[in-house]
Amino acid sequence: MLEMLTPATHSKYVQFSPLVQRIGGDGAEAWLTHYAAVAARERGEDVIILSVGDPDLATPAAVIERAIECLRAGDTHYTPAAGRPALRAAIAQAHRARSGQAVSGDNVVYFAGAQNALFVTSLCVAAPGDEVVTFEPLYPTYPATIEVSGARLVRAPCTDEWRPDLAALGSVITPRTRAILWASPNNPSGVVLNEHELAVIAELAQRHDLWLIADEVYAGLAPGGNVPSLAARLPERVVTLGSLSKSHAMTGWRAGWLVGPTALAAHAEHMAMCMLFGLPGFVQEAAIAALGVAAAAEARAREYCAARQRRFAAGIAGIEQLRAATPEAGMFMLLDVVASGLTGGEFMRALYDARRVSVMDGAACGAATAGCVRICFAADEVMLDAACDRLRRFCAQDLPALAGAAKRA
Repeated sequence: MLEMLTPATHSKYVQFSPLVQRIGGDGAEAWLTHYAAVAARERGEDVIILSVGDPDLATPAAVIERAIECLRAGDTHYTPAAGRPALRAAIAQAHRARSGQAVSGDNVVYFAGAQNALFVTSLCVAAPGDEVVTFEPLYPTYPATIEVSGARLVRAPCTDEWRPDLAALGSVITPRTRAILWASPNNPSGVVLNEHELAVIAELAQRHDLWLIADEVYAGLAPGGNVPSLAARLPERVVTLGSLSKSHAMTGWRAGWLVGPTALAAHAEHMAMCMLFGLPGFVQEAAIAALGVAAAAEARAREYCAARQRRFAAGIAGIEQLRAATPEAGMFMLLDVVASGLTGGEFMRALYDARRVSVMDGAACGAATAGCVRICFAADEVMLDAACDRLRRFCAQDLPALAGAAKRA
């Protein structure tokens, strides 16, 4: 009887949903070198990982102590799906101070990171057949996160300076377009959208009746801890995503949120109920503590990133195969590697194979950056110096050898 119920192979009815193809994303392969490097590091091997934004800073002590205090007090039970009211109010206060938008806790839903918040936003504002426009270069998970809804991510081009091509933006909007998505500061370029660029986006949104999704995860790392925003001007259209990951060195805490119209927040809360059923209370209390020290934490992160960016730029100065694009903010830098004769993907794989330094293929961020690699300079100083030395030796020694091997082949 058991044999009859346990077929040796799957039947034709036991298949995966087409959804699994959408959530892979066309940038998924770019992470393979990163995953290999992480696995090698866990085995104790000598690798340097500059392929992910996880700053070499400790979470502020007050945040850690608050989490421990709440854990010891037994704060380990169910919490409201949208987040505790005190946390939502604290996020609303921080958002008001940053954007000037009049919001309350009713406009806020707390999620397991801004990535989770974007995932839910995409499901709430776009449907199969719809389109969401974003600008290249883009964060590699955007395609999968948006297209999980069945919508299509449409890429608007950028200028040679990695800024949005405003003249081309209107041409990619169609009757199917439902939203425009952008990150400011941008990951990977570090570009901060200015008031003129936002004014053009605002005009298009009003003309075509579009949602606007502003990913401001790195806003605290921008000069002064602020970026220009449309939230106060178009409150009925703008969804703002935020998190504590980068500004407070809390990547593993998974503390993020969305701020938007109350109707959207209500739908997002329903999604949170289905997906999460509430998040850990002790982490939420720690997040409140983190928001309470935000000014100091963000200033620390800005100073840290600025110093590490200068150190890395100095460390690779004079390497003729590399052209660095100085970011306005954030913890990433694009390196143009066209002069090496390799694509970004080829450079990424060859560098890891030869020198065990992991970087990100720029093609994962769009066609505009296919000749680049993205590096995260938010790393330990000794490690950063070693990475610069390995890059220098790779370009001086390994690239000529690779070129010679290619000729012989």
